[in-house]
Amino acid sequence: MKTIYFYVFAVIFTLHPVFAQDAVTQQTETYNVEDHYTKQEVMITMRDGIKLHTTIYSPKDRSQTYPMLMMRTPYSCKPYGEGEFKENIGPNRYLMKEGNIMVYQDVRGRWNSEGVYDNMRAFIPNKKGKQFDEASDTYDTIEWLVNNVENNNGKVGTWGISYPGFYATYSVLSGHPALKAASPQACIGDFFFDDFIHNGAFLLSYWRATSVFGYMKETPVKEAWYQFPEITTEDQYQFFLDAGPLSNLNSYYGDENVFWNQIKAHPNYDEFWQSRGIIQHLKKVKPATMIVGGLFDAEDLYGPFSTYKSIEANSNNSNIVVFGPWSHGDWARTSDRQVIGNMYFGDSISDSFQKNIETKFFNHFLKGDTKEALDLPEAQMFDTGKKEWVSFETWPPKNASKESYFMQPYQKLTKQANRMIATSDFVSDPKKPVPYSEDVKMVFTPRKFMTDDQRFAARRPDVLVFETEILENEITLAGEIMAKLNVATTGTAADWIVKVIDVFPGDTENTADVQDHLKLSNYHMMVRSEVMRGRFRNNMSAPEPFVPNQKTAVNIKLQDVCHTFKKGHKIQIQIQSTFFPYIDVNPQTYVDNIFEAKAEDFKTQTHKVYNDSSIEFSVLKTN
Repeated sequence: MKTIYFYVFAVIFTLHPVFAQDAVTQQTETYNVEDHYTKQEVMITMRDGIKLHTTIYSPKDRSQTYPMLMMRTPYSCKPYGEGEFKENIGPNRYLMKEGNIMVYQDVRGRWNSEGVYDNMRAFIPNKKGKQFDEASDTYDTIEWLVNNVENNNGKVGTWGISYPGFYATYSVLSGHPALKAASPQACIGDFFFDDFIHNGAFLLSYWRATSVFGYMKETPVKEAWYQFPEITTEDQYQFFLDAGPLSNLNSYYGDENVFWNQIKAHPNYDEFWQSRGIIQHLKKVKPATMIVGGLFDAEDLYGPFSTYKSIEANSNNSNIVVFGPWSHGDWARTSDRQVIGNMYFGDSISDSFQKNIETKFFNHFLKGDTKEALDLPEAQMFDTGKKEWVSFETWPPKNASKESYFMQPYQKLTKQANRMIATSDFVSDPKKPVPYSEDVKMVFTPRKFMTDDQRFAARRPDVLVFETEILENEITLAGEIMAKLNVATTGTAADWIVKVIDVFPGDTENTADVQDHLKLSNYHMMVRSEVMRGRFRNNMSAPEPFVPNQKTAVNIKLQDVCHTFKKGHKIQIQIQSTFFPYIDVNPQTYVDNIFEAKAEDFKTQTHKVYNDSSIEFSVLKTN
């Protein structure tokens, strides 16, 4: 097992899981949890005899009963010990100060719990006897809690961000009658489309994170048992470029990294991945649900949007959705200014969500009269162009219609395609991939690039650019985006990356948050991007090569947006075949398994985009 040194990553990743679950952060007020809560640690026995570590914080005020808010996590219930307290507990400070019984649990096989961990454990719809999954573990835990925790009112809510959000989604499948409300937030829906893989392309920037989920343990532990491969440079672009094919990364892990081995062994959307997806099981959900996500979440956009839409289509419960101008988990912080990269969106946005939306949701279903309707809109979306909240009766909005723009020669993006056949061509060299950011320092779980200035990419010869004339009227996009490309390549394999960009006017003035070397004058703000590994253009489970130089359709779904392109701005589309090292480099020569590709498989190829290619937007109608 090769060891290299990269200390910054270790710090960054250590912070990541803590942030993902300890939601009440960066508070200016002093609140000592120990003064207001007692702490109890128990091992709750599951139906198969396995015991799960559970931490319970109960209000010292016993003059009333309280609901229980539970988060199940693979990231640890630290600090361990009944005399050791978290600095903050629960989803937010308002729920903490109001008084709720806060419950944390290490999921099966993680940290201080017994059992064997299974990454994205598959749901078993009709369990028999001692069969178990995360739904049964949730059921058994709730059953113990309502019967053994003093002063509880018999009602339970679940919540979690990122992977804990996946377990919050899973909880609604438990069927326990005491579970009244669940809020999956930035919830993973399917690892083939969230976090580690996007439409078949491996997110190389997450490679080191496989350590967290890949190394197994045999007994309960209170300290980390996994190790990260470490490197001596902060320039990840150069590190991964020098590393070469994915197969060369095997030397940094031993055979013990189960998850890395699973990713390599299952490059296609086969039964292994399909069985671990949870979206297809979200039917006839009974607990109230509030799905929360960030419109600039580089990790989990597919999950929360798909979770909401699946529940909405297949259930009759109270189901609402909230998406703000946040990166991964930002809504759980309380920052005075909400900033993603160079983009400032407003003040106290997360605090307002916690106080006026999240707290209201849980209080209504856990403390209030549920005979009355929840006084919150069906869908609350932040318009990232106008920088304001918008409420909708449905999502996507009923008054949104499809409008297509065509990618024409001379970098034109128009509502009509030229009848004459034309192509825009570029040469893609795997040895000189397009960076996903102009920043040299590229970190695990990159976030700021989601609004980054794309001028650096637009000025490269291996990036195609198509843009409208200056807009005479504003255009609001509300819903999903579909890129309908017609392409050809001299090779037999290719990736296709589509970016939607808001080009600012020349007179746009800087805010205090812009990087020193940048100006918002003519800023190219990325609004949304997505990749399609071309081999999966027809079927994620059945890859196929391109026929060289043959015109081929490639459709790419980009996750939903809520963004107004203002008058005086321009809409721009960029097309490229590399997005490095956020995404691994395609060899551009078809091989059965890219994780086994050799250096000689990587070839420079010429790609073409035909002028009947289009981008289909969901455009909100104006009165």
